[in-house]
Amino acid sequence: MTARYQRSRRAIAIPLGMATATALAFLPNVTASATEAEAPQQVATADAASLSYVVNVRPGHGTSASVKKAIAAAGGTIVTSYDQIGVIVVHSSNADFAKTIRGVRGVESAGNTRNAPLPAQSTTDVGTPKALTAQQEQAASAEATDGQDPLEPLQWDLPAIKADKAHEKTLGSRDVTVAVIDTGVDDTHPDIAPNFDRDASVNCVTGKPDTADGAWRPTTGESPHGTHVAGEIAGAKNGVGITGVAPGVKVAGIKVATTAGYFYTEAVVCGFVWAAEHGVDVTNNSYYTDPWYFNCKDDPDQKALVDAITRASQYAERKGAVNVAAAGNESYDLAADSITDPVSPNDGNPSDRVIDPSKCYDIPTQLPGVVTVAATGAKGLKSSFSNYGRGVIDIAAPGGDSTRYQTPAPPATSGLILGPLPGGTWGYMAGTSMATPHVAGVAALIKSTHPHAPAALVKALLYAEADATPCTDPYDIDSDGKVDAVCEGPKNRNGFYGWGTADALDAVTK
Repeated sequence: MTARYQRSRRAIAIPLGMATATALAFLPNVTASATEAEAPQQVATADAASLSYVVNVRPGHGTSASVKKAIAAAGGTIVTSYDQIGVIVVHSSNADFAKTIRGVRGVESAGNTRNAPLPAQSTTDVGTPKALTAQQEQAASAEATDGQDPLEPLQWDLPAIKADKAHEKTLGSRDVTVAVIDTGVDDTHPDIAPNFDRDASVNCVTGKPDTADGAWRPTTGESPHGTHVAGEIAGAKNGVGITGVAPGVKVAGIKVATTAGYFYTEAVVCGFVWAAEHGVDVTNNSYYTDPWYFNCKDDPDQKALVDAITRASQYAERKGAVNVAAAGNESYDLAADSITDPVSPNDGNPSDRVIDPSKCYDIPTQLPGVVTVAATGAKGLKSSFSNYGRGVIDIAAPGGDSTRYQTPAPPATSGLILGPLPGGTWGYMAGTSMATPHVAGVAALIKSTHPHAPAALVKALLYAEADATPCTDPYDIDSDGKVDAVCEGPKNRNGFYGWGTADALDAVTK
């Protein structure tokens, strides 16, 4: 099937700035922009025609002298090595570097991670924010009951997963950290600052950790995506703004997106490894790894990217992290025999290509062990844009939808998801990007309730405690008389909702 939307990040819609603040609008069909705090010396010395590569070798033994020598001989410069998973990040201006190095003894796979020369080219943000009026802000606050944060009446998504009831039992444990692997997190935001874990935060944009203070933040005018996600997970219950799904846990920012909004393999590998080695309990991954929407293992370059991120994500899980990822926003059936991908490579010259999603993977979404999340709207139905697929979707959670399609009950005024934006503001967004942090928050509550549970048990409880949600049949979300998607499977394991809709109350009581 062919995409209904041009590929953007896992968010598709419209933040509304709070009060008089200015904030970036996320619009359908617009790639998110994100900050890039790359190490200046590395960017400055990169050849104008250099590309970035991953070279995968046997894990756990360090990079052999012969492989290092071969990399240099092929015109490569090693940026960093992750010996624990056998992934080496290399820059090279040699167009045949990957082909050459794949023939070296000890190299298991290698490929370029991008098509645009280093550094990545910038894109132009599109859209203007819509600020909430003072009257709207006051109206929301007037609806808040005792114990609610001022904007909580607009968060229809919290009762949709019983998070409001869960908060009566517990807000989550300070010993649990969720890492937002994303475009950066504004840890100065009043809804995020009380729960921010600085020690687990980093900038991984170059593929090598940058721990400079604030390196994990987006800069002025850049993407609010990661900040919104972080607030959905762990927005503090502090009498300000919104409330997160798990407002008592900690949240970290692992920045992996370039200024142009690309999430390249070397950065994602760095993010997972960093999370693994800094005690992170849950990672939130509301993105796909650029430049390929689907990475086909019969292509040697794309295979190397799959190999590298598989190693990194599984390493994080072995170290105790539950990896949660967004399913995507194109209304693709990820269990179909074939899908037409018109946007890859998104940093080169994309063209329509027909792929088999059982052999070509959206990463990290379709990797083994990753919790794959579909989005629902205010009526509990699959969001109009959400990808789906029997055996692929593990669980569903609120990600918002057009208010016209799924209108929330008053006093909520929008079918989108409310969350914080950089600079101390709040706004609405939608997408499987917004569904994923709901599941990450529930996983954090499970870990809070079962502090010694390994990742496998947390995932098992996440699925077992989900509310079984039967297929929507027929699914005609826009009421035009035509079926928009076909759901397959029983109520407790189907293509729209997986094991069901995430349940925060069961997470803290069972």
